[in-house]
Amino acid sequence: AKLTFKTDICKGCGLCVDACPKKLLRLAQDKINKKGHHPAEITDESACVGCASCAMMCPDCVIKVESKWTEWQK
Repeated sequence: AKLTFKTDICKGCGLCVDACPKKLLRLAQDKINKKGHHPAEITDESACVGCASCAMMCPDCVIKVESKWTEWQK
């Protein structure tokens, strides 16, 4: 799966981090966005199964997931 983050609008709430069943997301400690928050990032994109739990949990629609699973749902 391929994950894209709109890091400039991420408020660093961590809901996506908690939602990831494979624990592949974290809040970037070395980055701060325009709003002053540590945005979410993926640690190992190759291990992502594309379940989109992170995107569904995000209240600000920051995460876009592209995978065979999300394409099948359309």
